[in-house]
Amino acid sequence: MHILHTPARFYPYVGGVEKYVETLGRELVKKKHDVSVICANEPSGNRNDHYQGIRVKRLLPIGKIANTNITPGLPYTILSDEFDIIHTHIPTPWSADWSAIAAGITKTPLVLTYHNDIAGEGIYNSIATVYNRTLLRFVLKKAGCIIVTSPNFRTPWLTPFREKIALIPNCVDTMAFKPAPGPKIGDIFFLGVLDHYHRYKGLDYLLAAVSRIVSDIPEVKLIIGGTGAIKEYYTHLSHSLGISENVEFAGYIPDDQLIKYYNGCSMFVLPSIDPAREGFGIVLLEAMACGRPVISTSITGVCDDIEDQRAGIIVPPKNAAALGEAIKTILLDKKLANEMGSAGRLLIDKKYSSVRVAQTIIAMYEQVISQS
Repeated sequence: MHILHTPARFYPYVGGVEKYVETLGRELVKKKHDVSVICANEPSGNRNDHYQGIRVKRLLPIGKIANTNITPGLPYTILSDEFDIIHTHIPTPWSADWSAIAAGITKTPLVLTYHNDIAGEGIYNSIATVYNRTLLRFVLKKAGCIIVTSPNFRTPWLTPFREKIALIPNCVDTMAFKPAPGPKIGDIFFLGVLDHYHRYKGLDYLLAAVSRIVSDIPEVKLIIGGTGAIKEYYTHLSHSLGISENVEFAGYIPDDQLIKYYNGCSMFVLPSIDPAREGFGIVLLEAMACGRPVISTSITGVCDDIEDQRAGIIVPPKNAAALGEAIKTILLDKKLANEMGSAGRLLIDKKYSSVRVAQTIIAMYEQVISQS
């Protein structure tokens, strides 16, 4: 099949949707499918290239609305080629909208992965509400299949389209992300984009949790991977909490270094706080694939599996005290940490490997094409 993915951005930009497209795309290429990605270029400038066998067309954006790049060249670029199926993504308006329009014009089957709701703060919340009541409904109506990645995800916007929904989880490349020996880097690892839009990842609460346990574990070390517009805010926050010596900002971490960081820390923590914007948490899969225990909140898409398989600890969102106690529990009980790490890797092999998930996606593509 010739498969087109239309995320807002693509590698090396770091984000959940981008990682989803990258991992799935590489697996589809391994299975001899022709995979293209059309996306915005970050930071700017037109550039076409290949990444791990995926053909990538990067378009010049003229600006952004909230976290969405506006690329005027997108409609023409989609229509200038022929595809067997178009796979688009929410929450990436504009790219999803034009994908649906192009699919209608060319009679190409459309698949949508609904990662999480389109939401925002202030005026962007008003814009999101208008979009959800209008253009989003058009995209959902056009899609032959709507993928959700978590059985716990609930949103009123999908209610009229229940018959088209398929539950297919996110995935991780288990050959790339795996336990590996190496030097210790830190105790706690957090990875994310440090900007206003991604404050729902809950880094404020993780910093507060570290400040609560530093008196009991003075040498505790938090490694923060990623960069963004409000990195200085988090730097000042760590100073004001008195934990600047316990926090290291590692900056952007390329993929070939990520495994070293996962394996070099005692645990991975994702303390997300907004269920509308945190659809899953792919970084949790990467950490478990590396045999690390994880801590997250009860809103992430994989939280039930983590709890059921005893692969980590789940705490309520916005609760720095509970988060701190969970961190202490894992740091002070190495036997428990090792058991959790092993359980996490078993869970990944059983349910979340990219090989397994790609097979399911391909079968779904074939069904949508046959029904179109």
